Amino acid sequence: MHHVELITTAILLVWVAIVITLERIIPYRKGLPFFREGFWTDLVLYTFVQSFALKIIIFDYIILPLDQHFGFSKLHFVTGWPIWAQVLFFVITHDFYIYWFHRFQHSSPLFWRTHEAHHSGKQVDWLAGSRSHALEIIINQTIEFAPIILLGADPMVVPIKACIDAVWGIWIHCNIDVRSGRLQYVINGPEMHLWHHADHEEVFYANFSTKFAFWDWIFGTAYRPDHKPLKWGLPYAFPKDYFSQHFFSVVRFDEDELAKRSPLFRAYHGVRLRVLKRLTERVPALRPLHGWPVPEAYSETIPAQRPGGNFGQNPAPAASSHTPTTAASSR
Repeated sequence: MHHVELITTAILLVWVAIVITLERIIPYRKGLPFFREGFWTDLVLYTFVQSFALKIIIFDYIILPLDQHFGFSKLHFVTGWPIWAQVLFFVITHDFYIYWFHRFQHSSPLFWRTHEAHHSGKQVDWLAGSRSHALEIIINQTIEFAPIILLGADPMVVPIKACIDAVWGIWIHCNIDVRSGRLQYVINGPEMHLWHHADHEEVFYANFSTKFAFWDWIFGTAYRPDHKPLKWGLPYAFPKDYFSQHFFSVVRFDEDELAKRSPLFRAYHGVRLRVLKRLTERVPALRPLHGWPVPEAYSETIPAQRPGGNFGQNPAPAASSHTPTTAASSR
């Protein structure tokens, strides 16, 4: 078991190095800096701190008590299957679930709040997929890994499945200009998923697939135009801080306005910037650590409904010379 975890970790690290290199060589969106806005929040708080904490919660305090109470794993439903068959079974069934739950999040005002953080980045790259609300991770990974354990799968399936998830998550969000041809009808990649993160009306309810693109093609939500997005992120202001992003899902507020009214929040709100400022004043070469600003060529959504319908009136369409062409209806 330990050697499987070492192998999957090594695969993931090599994959990260390959993707980062390709992002520099053949970028989908040119000019994106490595230390882009939100890089440290995504890497430190989402990728490491949140992932570690939620792993303990999901496995030790949700799945394990369930198994101890019901004892389903002792029935060994899938134990006799080859490991490759177990992995394939859980990859496909979970991907089918995640397509529908993802689609539901975009249609539900309440559940959109557990997903909007994932769409808040204006610069989408290999690390952007790590930005997900803690509650969203708890729901999805409990539903993902509980069946693996409760059905008596081989213990190696968990690290293998987790590695596949991480590799695929990096792939579909990476800033690489990919032309996958007919393969995009089967295997999902950045060609369609980067569009899903665009601030364009036509993709707020399209391209929900994660690993297998055929879910979108089968259920009529595929969108694959012949041009690239003009604007990214959310059509409304969203906090940049990890804890503020989670609090925002419960109570709507303007980060800058709250900092003006509340001395306590103002002190907290500026601590990261103050630390980085002092650090980069002493070592000017570290200035990119601030996170490069995001150029905004368009001030409004192109054109857009509010995701989940939770922000009232639609904004006026922004001027654009592009007329989107869909390969399949996005409705």
